[in-house]
Amino acid sequence: MTTHTRSLGSTGPQVSALGLGCMGMSALYGEADRTESIATVHAALDAGVTLLDTGDFYAMGHNEMLIGEALRTAPAELREKALTSVKFGALRDPDGGWNAYDGRPAAVKNFAAYSLQRLGVDHIDVYRIARVDPDVPIEETVGAIAELVEKGHVRHIGLSEAGAADIRRAAATAPISDLQIEYAIITRDIEREILPTTRELGIGITAYGVLSRGLISGHFTRDRQFGAGDFRAFSPRFQGDNLQHNLDLVEALRKVADEKGVTVAQIAIAWVLSRGDDIVPLVGARTRERLAESLGALDVTLDAADLAAIEEAVPADAAAGTRYPAAQMSHLGTEH
Repeated sequence: MTTHTRSLGSTGPQVSALGLGCMGMSALYGEADRTESIATVHAALDAGVTLLDTGDFYAMGHNEMLIGEALRTAPAELREKALTSVKFGALRDPDGGWNAYDGRPAAVKNFAAYSLQRLGVDHIDVYRIARVDPDVPIEETVGAIAELVEKGHVRHIGLSEAGAADIRRAAATAPISDLQIEYAIITRDIEREILPTTRELGIGITAYGVLSRGLISGHFTRDRQFGAGDFRAFSPRFQGDNLQHNLDLVEALRKVADEKGVTVAQIAIAWVLSRGDDIVPLVGARTRERLAESLGALDVTLDAADLAAIEEAVPADAAAGTRYPAAQMSHLGTEH
């Protein structure tokens, strides 16, 4: 089985139409099974998924080491097709706390050196700062990645959660392959300014949160109990009346999915796929079962009537609650 391919912008690589976001295999969504996580990465590669996304701060390097193990133990022909996308810059502490971002050129090169070692690769395919460092001009951060490109340690430069102005400044410094940013049926802020900017500049979109951290997967229930370390326990969209409102939206979406003969997750992923060939959704599957369901979205075609029905069920800006707690919102390139 192979997936369709798309380009990460005019300067980026050809990748599978869906990418695998590996964060949940290590952090922020409670306990994960290491053996099943590695099996899921292998299943994704076998299915034709080529893009593996991680961050050096996901469980303080654990996620990179997990991906490194998955790549080492994958068949050679699959390992050679895998492309790594790495975010850097988030500063953590031993208690799991978050302490701003570091985009200084020396830090960029330091982060890259450790990521290459943990992943067990000789280059990173797409490298990006997780959030723009407000104390360091984006030109300096991107310039440092460009130096890594020149030396062969990085193949392509990406951005993450950057606003339109920073995107323009970055693109004026060096070729930018893509912007990684949250985009889903209930998270459509990028349509206002960011998406028009990336399209003008020939920059692709790697869309994370396409199932809104499981909220619009069709599997989340109001009585769900969060485990230790689960980010969603503090996410405004999963709290109180916000949660009930958002789950009502999911039920409206479920009616559309049922009429289409697909799952809620599949129609949600297919919706992101339908927004343009310059958009590559990342699916955060932690198990082979969930991966198989997500891959089924590639076989879903949404016509004008389907899209209208989705819009009626879940209008733009219909979600209740911001996508991150208030303290984290100031680091984002979009409003919500």
